[in-house]
Amino acid sequence: MKKPAGNSIFINILHLLYSTVLSSVLNAGALILLASYLQSSNYGMFSVALAFAMIMAYFTDAGLSQIVLREGSKDRANISIVMSSYIKIRLLLLAATFLLGFTIIHVMHAGDIELLKASYYLIIPFVIGVSMQSIATTYFQLAEKMQYTGIIRIVSSVLLVLSITLGMLFKWHPFLVYMSYGGAYMLAGLLGVFLVLKHTTIPIRAPFHRGLFNQLWSFTIAGLLFVILPQLGPILLERTVSLADVGLFAVAFRIPQALQQLPFIVAGAFYPVLFRYFNNNQVKDHESLNMIEIKVMGLIGMSMTVPLYYFATPIITLLFGAEWSESAHLLKIISIGLFLQGMTIAMADGLTTKALQLKRMMVQSLAVVSAIFLYWSLSQMNGLTGAAFACILIEVIALLGFLVIAPNRLFLGRKLLPYISTLLGGLLLSDWLLGNISLLATVVQYMLIGAYILIDKQLNRSILHFISRKRKEKGLRVRGARRVEDGL
Repeated sequence: MKKPAGNSIFINILHLLYSTVLSSVLNAGALILLASYLQSSNYGMFSVALAFAMIMAYFTDAGLSQIVLREGSKDRANISIVMSSYIKIRLLLLAATFLLGFTIIHVMHAGDIELLKASYYLIIPFVIGVSMQSIATTYFQLAEKMQYTGIIRIVSSVLLVLSITLGMLFKWHPFLVYMSYGGAYMLAGLLGVFLVLKHTTIPIRAPFHRGLFNQLWSFTIAGLLFVILPQLGPILLERTVSLADVGLFAVAFRIPQALQQLPFIVAGAFYPVLFRYFNNNQVKDHESLNMIEIKVMGLIGMSMTVPLYYFATPIITLLFGAEWSESAHLLKIISIGLFLQGMTIAMADGLTTKALQLKRMMVQSLAVVSAIFLYWSLSQMNGLTGAAFACILIEVIALLGFLVIAPNRLFLGRKLLPYISTLLGGLLLSDWLLGNISLLATVVQYMLIGAYILIDKQLNRSILHFISRKRKEKGLRVRGARRVEDGL
């Protein structure tokens, strides 16, 4: 079966951008509504169950979606057979995930009946819904029709907000709210399946496409490490602090986690170009572009960190209410991770696009093992403050790991150390000198970011080159339009 005609790359990026931003805002709004409705202990229970749900949802895919994109994009690939085989494996993985996942939850929380009930109410509809959405978005990504992916994401987020709003209006029991949260994902998943069936036929008795098993384990492990890391906090803290404290941590943690979607979108624009440079043996161009990506991602991360760092208390109070104000000092600490994570994502991309995925996986494994130790030990010693500092230390370990393991480590070190010292040092110094005047401290830090952009020659050249290219493209379009008019 021929691959259906898709959109242009630019149009697909546009659909991905607006749907990601809008769905992230709506999802954040849903969590804010939920936090304002539930008590801190119930929100902590929800956060633990949601962390398990996210990990279990990943196991129903296990990296298969990336392999489907690889296999379906090959010449003469039969997309219907690939998708049929994909769905069959997903059904088996879904059954195995529920069996294994709930067994682990029962072992870990055998004495907590309330948490077990909450897990069933939330996880079952959530995981089924995410699985159906994943199948649909994978197909439309393969077909290069990302507008349907955008529709599914936005509908899912709108249903999420509506379900929680209804729960608040009719004063539903928390367990019913958990079920409606998962149910929103299930309804959007059904919509996704409906849209897929409108565009293609999935044969039930089609022969199995064995190419889906090629390199499956490497994709599975790398994807699992990426998914599990942000979920470790609520899962581990539930063992060292109270559920009420887990709720406070979750409120502070969810805001930076939602904002992380923006750097991921930016990284996606660099990814294919980095691959192309490496595959064409343009090593110097690859290193230069990767350094630009690291700097840009860091600057975006710092730009998002600044308001969270200096205005943590007003932000928490405005979004969640005064009763959650204890989370403000946690948000201030955790927000620094946005700056560090932006750079670690870019450095990881540099390894992957150089065919060094194994090295990337090694650093990710180190980060996960470190996270387990740090969350457990620091939360026991210093409670939630220790857990917040663990978030920063995890990113520091990942950053150093990627730096040490990179083939061009000396080049990266010379460029990055002054960069990190300038931006992070400026943030802390402004807080120390102007801590009581948050607005002035914010202005000073943004001026420092702007000054760095003006001083950095590499960024200057890149920006000027981009502007020059756009002007030339605009001039060519104008001249082309005039020729057409003259011809008419």
